[in-house]
Amino acid sequence: MSHISPVAQRLRLTFGKSGPLIYTSNLDTAKLWERVLRRANLPILYTKGFNTRPRISLAMPLPLGISSECEILEISLRERIALRQDDLRERLLSVSPHGLTISAIVEVDTRAPTLHSLVNSAEYRIQFLDAVNSGELRRKIDELLSHKSIIVDRVRRRKRSVMDIRPLILALKLDGCDNLIAHLSVGERGNLRPDQLLEHLGLSDFHYKVHRYKLHMLDE
Repeated sequence: MSHISPVAQRLRLTFGKSGPLIYTSNLDTAKLWERVLRRANLPILYTKGFNTRPRISLAMPLPLGISSECEILEISLRERIALRQDDLRERLLSVSPHGLTISAIVEVDTRAPTLHSLVNSAEYRIQFLDAVNSGELRRKIDELLSHKSIIVDRVRRRKRSVMDIRPLILALKLDGCDNLIAHLSVGERGNLRPDQLLEHLGLSDFHYKVHRYKLHMLDE
């Protein structure tokens, strides 16, 4: 017997977070989107069982305190809707909190792999709020990238692990404004957060803000 999927349509939204929303956890961001979609009266598909939840998923956790313009949300609908992107975007933004932006809405195949399995790296812009010496920063970057391996010892939930984080640093440079541009691995092959990178650069004591501006996916 063939199985008929209850998903009539699957949408992928690219959105951003700024202002107070950068301090919203990933769980609360998912709840925020649940409220927005319900208020916009979209035909969301819900899970079965006693505690039903909307069939939505975020591509990759965004660490607290980081703004973004490239977060991705997938929504499963029980009925197809006409995808007039500008109309749907305005419909969603009209019931969204300040700091939430939407840059794109596209339809994807209902049989496509899950978002979490597709995203494999992210690019960040780290802006230093203290005065920095660009020459010293470049020296630190060159020194870090010269290492073939960077072994760290981590303890998480009482479990100790040793790992090489050097393969997780895909690119590192300064832009023309002395912002640190970091392309870091995320997802199933390993994660490196911007604050962890700054720690290994010896820059943890600086005041800074971080913006995630691109997520890279395996099918790109």
